[in-house]
Amino acid sequence: MLNIGSKISLLRKEKGWSQGDLAEQISASREIIGRYERNENSPSLEMALKMAKAFGVTIDFLLGEGEYSTYDQITIDRINSIQKMDSNTKSVLFNVIDTYIQNFKIKQAFTTK
Repeated sequence: MLNIGSKISLLRKEKGWSQGDLAEQISASREIIGRYERNENSPSLEMALKMAKAFGVTIDFLLGEGEYSTYDQITIDRINSIQKMDSNTKSVLFNVIDTYIQNFKIKQAFTTK
């Protein structure tokens, strides 16, 4: 599991941002971003929330803790949208998803042999 400094650095680089770019996004200094990434300081809850929003991830994902820590924001948004659907629509959607999952598992079974 990545520590928070490594996670911040990884997410920042995925966005193609410098430490200064991230600092500007969250109204912080470049120096504090460097300290976070080196694990010399831990971000406050407020700063962690700002970073999660800037990166487009959940706070769980950023911290690597919690029920949704492995889910990105796009996945969370989709889960929330599905949760709001009526039961018939969910049933149809789950049948489609189950078909794709089954096909994926079959492909995996044949490629690992």
